[in-house]
Amino acid sequence: MVVIRLARSGAKKRPFFNMVVADSRNRRDGRFIERIGFYNPVASEKEPGIVINAERLAYWQSNGAQLSPTAARLVKQAAAKKAA
Repeated sequence: MVVIRLARSGAKKRPFFNMVVADSRNRRDGRFIERIGFYNPVASEKEPGIVINAERLAYWQSNGAQLSPTAARLVKQAAAKKAA
């Protein structure tokens, strides 16, 4: 199954997550199909905290990709921020 989830990168105590489309059998930080955005939980006010390519997200969801619970929460949060 194809899943849209977060892959952790960044230094110790400085997390940075890439939102990736991957096969569910691969490791969290392992091989992925496509990077569709990122999430930076320690971003300053000037930097964007969440960036998601909505066009690619819609494409993958139309092809059957499932969102992980955390990715779904972040997509909803990004949509609310964009609408405001």
